[in-house]
Amino acid sequence: MTQRKPPTLSLKRLGRRNVEADFEGGRLTSDAGLLLLRQADSRLGLLDAVQAAIPDPRDPLRITHPQRAMLAQRILALAAGYEDENDHQQLRFDPALQAAAEQEPAEDEPLASPPTLCRLENRITRQTLVRLQEVLVEQFLDSHDQPPEQVILDFDATDDPLHGNQEGRFFHGYYRGYCYLPLYVFCGRQPLAAYLRPSNIDAAKHARAVLWLLVQKLRSRWPETRIILRADGGFCRWRLLRLCDRLGVKYIVGLAKNARLKVLAADLQRQAQTDYEASQEKQRRFTWLRYAAGTWDRPRWVIAKAEHSAQGENPRFVVTNLFDDWVAAGVEASPAISPQRVYDQQYCARGEMENRIKEQQLYLFADRTSCSRLLANQFRLLLSTFAYVLLEGVRRLGLSGTEWADVRVDTLRLKLIKIAARVRITARRVIYHLASCCPYQAIFRHALARFANTS
Repeated sequence: MTQRKPPTLSLKRLGRRNVEADFEGGRLTSDAGLLLLRQADSRLGLLDAVQAAIPDPRDPLRITHPQRAMLAQRILALAAGYEDENDHQQLRFDPALQAAAEQEPAEDEPLASPPTLCRLENRITRQTLVRLQEVLVEQFLDSHDQPPEQVILDFDATDDPLHGNQEGRFFHGYYRGYCYLPLYVFCGRQPLAAYLRPSNIDAAKHARAVLWLLVQKLRSRWPETRIILRADGGFCRWRLLRLCDRLGVKYIVGLAKNARLKVLAADLQRQAQTDYEASQEKQRRFTWLRYAAGTWDRPRWVIAKAEHSAQGENPRFVVTNLFDDWVAAGVEASPAISPQRVYDQQYCARGEMENRIKEQQLYLFADRTSCSRLLANQFRLLLSTFAYVLLEGVRRLGLSGTEWADVRVDTLRLKLIKIAARVRITARRVIYHLASCCPYQAIFRHALARFANTS
């Protein structure tokens, strides 16, 4: 059958010469940096762990695309910025993606097609999803050579807007749209859970179960490590706080203001207002309070922040059991337990987790939940999370100690993944000739050397 040659693209002239373009360049790739992610995975063992967590019911004699190759194909494509499975209609021929998925970069042996990837998504079971969540925790545990003295688990919920008739789709009044309400848990920059939920629930729904499972997993490896739960006011539920007390977990959680709290902090708020009126500069005052809501099982310590500025008063409250230990030790006067210091340095630091969620949602397409089934969408959320783990591994292991250690994942993608290369295949070698004009050669070599030394 005769194949028609694609038409040449005519562009603006350059002096006396015509400028033309086509898509006939041959074995080229625009994502040669995927080879760096392949090296990162050889250090992390992430893709092998994901593969081991997913049963493959297919007949081995009839398999064309190994499951691990399909998982690598999808996770690496997300890391490279390809959110849609339909992109794989052409991406499956990409020689860098083929090699990163541990397949020979042959033109006549492409990776899996979009329908094949879709079938993988839709055969994932609830039990498999639980095992995949455990992979995240094991990756976190394995990233430490020694047990840390303390870990802070940041819990947060966010919206995942929906634009179809997906299973579990509900209207959420706060977000003013149809959405899912995923629950994320991070420790620093590393994810420990990404749990997709319908939005017709309380923001703290299932947080107790997730916390209990995480604590059991962490303490099985690190029995002496101190665990702290940190979250906003949406997670201030007395049953969750009571569970923390039972498990010996410390917590510092936002507390919604109410009439009683305002009465308890009234003197402090008046002082802040008086000082503002005298100085015309924003004033903040802090104190410890003892407080128990009507539904709580016991009184707890609360940090009250009284703030007054040109916009008026802005009181805030945080409940914590950190002060219990200090009281028991008789060190209430220590500067380390100043309510302002605890609020600013420990509670407000939770805002960094929101940046991690934004990285996943905006740049790794965690909100690309357009499958009809909820379980398939949960799997997509985890694939996005695994892509984040790979890129975070590059930052943490390959770029630590450099000015690149804190770049966002989209910057990492743009500068270290999106590198053009010409591919040459011989009998004994596969050679990727990366673009000579790449301005980030030095840092690419640096990261590659770091992985070569730690593999």
